[in-house]
Amino acid sequence: MNFPENVKYSSDHEWVRVEGDEVFVGITDFAQSELGEIVYVDVTTKGETLDLEEVFGSIEAVKTVSDLMMPVGGEVLEVNAKLEDAPELVNSDPFGDGWIIKIAVRNAEELSDLMSAAEYKEFIGK
Repeated sequence: MNFPENVKYSSDHEWVRVEGDEVFVGITDFAQSELGEIVYVDVTTKGETLDLEEVFGSIEAVKTVSDLMMPVGGEVLEVNAKLEDAPELVNSDPFGDGWIIKIAVRNAEELSDLMSAAEYKEFIGK
Protein backbone atom coordinates (compact mmCIF):
# COMPACT_ATOMS: atom_id res chain seq x y z
CA MET A 1 0.00 0.00 0.00
CA ASN A 2 1.25 3.46 -0.91
CA PHE A 3 1.49 6.35 1.59
CA PRO A 4 3.20 9.29 -0.15
CA GLU A 5 4.85 11.80 2.17
CA ASN A 6 4.03 14.78 -0.12
CA VAL A 7 0.30 14.68 0.64
CA LYS A 8 -1.86 15.19 3.75
CA TYR A 9 -4.64 12.80 4.73
CA SER A 10 -8.18 13.25 6.09
CA SER A 11 -10.10 10.96 8.42
CA ASP A 12 -12.57 10.45 5.53
CA HIS A 13 -9.72 8.86 3.49
CA GLU A 14 -9.15 11.73 1.09
CA TRP A 15 -5.68 13.05 0.34
CA VAL A 16 -4.63 16.65 -0.36
CA ARG A 17 -1.60 17.78 -2.37
CA VAL A 18 -0.82 21.50 -2.33
CA GLU A 19 0.65 22.91 -5.54
CA GLY A 20 1.02 26.68 -5.30
CA ASP A 21 -2.41 28.24 -4.82
CA GLU A 22 -4.23 25.08 -5.86
CA VAL A 23 -4.94 21.89 -4.01
CA PHE A 24 -5.51 18.51 -5.63
CA VAL A 25 -7.83 16.06 -3.85
CA GLY A 26 -8.32 12.34 -4.32
CA ILE A 27 -8.96 9.21 -2.29
CA THR A 28 -6.20 7.25 -0.62
CA ASP A 29 -4.74 3.95 -1.76
CA PHE A 30 -6.33 2.39 1.33
CA ALA A 31 -9.77 3.79 0.40
CA GLN A 32 -9.63 2.60 -3.21
CA SER A 33 -8.54 -0.88 -2.07
CA GLU A 34 -11.46 -1.03 0.39
CA LEU A 35 -13.93 0.10 -2.28
CA GLY A 36 -12.74 -2.33 -4.93
CA GLU A 37 -13.16 -1.79 -8.67
CA ILE A 38 -14.27 1.81 -9.25
CA VAL A 39 -16.75 2.18 -12.09
CA TYR A 40 -17.94 5.80 -11.83
CA VAL A 41 -16.93 9.09 -10.24
CA ASP A 42 -19.71 11.69 -9.94
CA VAL A 43 -18.78 15.28 -9.11
CA THR A 44 -21.35 17.98 -9.88
CA THR A 45 -19.96 20.69 -7.58
CA LYS A 46 -17.57 22.42 -10.01
CA GLY A 47 -17.70 26.16 -9.38
CA GLU A 48 -19.24 25.76 -5.94
CA THR A 49 -17.63 26.81 -2.67
CA LEU A 50 -18.00 24.09 -0.06
CA ASP A 51 -17.15 23.84 3.62
CA LEU A 52 -14.87 21.35 5.32
CA GLU A 53 -16.49 17.86 5.39
CA GLU A 54 -19.26 18.80 2.94
CA VAL A 55 -20.02 16.24 0.23
CA PHE A 56 -18.45 17.21 -3.10
CA GLY A 57 -19.47 14.10 -5.05
CA SER A 58 -19.67 10.34 -4.93
CA ILE A 59 -17.63 7.40 -6.07
CA GLU A 60 -19.22 4.18 -7.26
CA ALA A 61 -17.54 0.82 -7.04
CA VAL A 62 -18.91 -2.55 -8.11
CA LYS A 63 -20.09 -3.24 -4.55
CA THR A 64 -20.92 0.19 -3.10
CA VAL A 65 -21.34 3.95 -3.52
CA SER A 66 -19.53 6.32 -1.16
CA ASP A 67 -19.75 10.06 -0.62
CA LEU A 68 -16.65 12.15 -1.26
CA MET A 69 -16.01 14.68 1.51
CA MET A 70 -14.15 17.99 1.32
CA PRO A 71 -10.91 17.61 3.32
CA VAL A 72 -10.65 21.43 3.45
CA GLY A 73 -13.13 24.15 2.56
CA GLY A 74 -12.83 25.90 -0.77
CA GLU A 75 -14.03 26.39 -4.31
CA VAL A 76 -14.08 23.39 -6.65
CA LEU A 77 -12.10 24.69 -9.64
CA GLU A 78 -11.80 21.57 -11.74
CA VAL A 79 -12.91 17.97 -11.96
CA ASN A 80 -10.47 15.44 -13.42
CA ALA A 81 -11.90 14.91 -16.92
CA LYS A 82 -9.88 11.70 -17.39
CA LEU A 83 -12.12 9.97 -14.84
CA GLU A 84 -15.17 10.32 -17.09
CA ASP A 85 -13.83 7.69 -19.48
CA ALA A 86 -11.40 5.95 -17.12
CA PRO A 87 -12.68 5.91 -13.50
CA GLU A 88 -10.36 2.96 -12.86
CA LEU A 89 -7.48 5.49 -12.69
CA VAL A 90 -8.57 6.00 -9.07
CA ASN A 91 -7.64 2.34 -8.49
CA SER A 92 -4.47 2.19 -10.57
CA ASP A 93 -2.99 5.61 -9.75
CA PRO A 94 -4.86 7.16 -6.79
CA PHE A 95 -2.16 9.77 -6.04
CA GLY A 96 -1.40 10.64 -9.69
CA ASP A 97 -3.75 10.50 -12.68
CA GLY A 98 -6.55 9.36 -10.35
CA TRP A 99 -6.93 12.72 -8.60
CA ILE A 100 -10.58 13.78 -8.42
CA ILE A 101 -10.85 17.57 -7.94
CA LYS A 102 -8.72 20.68 -7.81
CA ILE A 103 -9.77 23.37 -5.34
CA ALA A 104 -8.87 26.87 -4.20
CA VAL A 105 -8.59 26.62 -0.42
CA ARG A 106 -10.59 29.18 1.52
CA ASN A 107 -8.87 28.74 4.90
CA ALA A 108 -5.27 27.48 4.72
CA GLU A 109 -5.31 26.80 8.48
CA GLU A 110 -7.54 23.77 7.80
CA LEU A 111 -4.60 22.12 6.02
CA SER A 112 -2.72 21.89 9.31
CA ASP A 113 -5.52 19.73 10.76
CA LEU A 114 -4.87 16.97 8.21
CA MET A 115 -2.72 13.92 8.99
CA SER A 116 0.81 13.14 7.84
CA ALA A 117 1.51 9.80 6.16
CA ALA A 118 2.70 8.34 9.48
CA GLU A 119 -0.40 9.59 11.32
CA TYR A 120 -2.69 8.22 8.60
CA LYS A 121 -0.99 4.79 8.71
CA GLU A 122 -1.59 4.70 12.46
CA PHE A 123 -5.20 5.86 11.92
CA ILE A 124 -5.97 2.94 9.61
CA GLY A 125 -3.94 0.46 11.66
CA LYS A 126 -1.10 -0.18 9.16
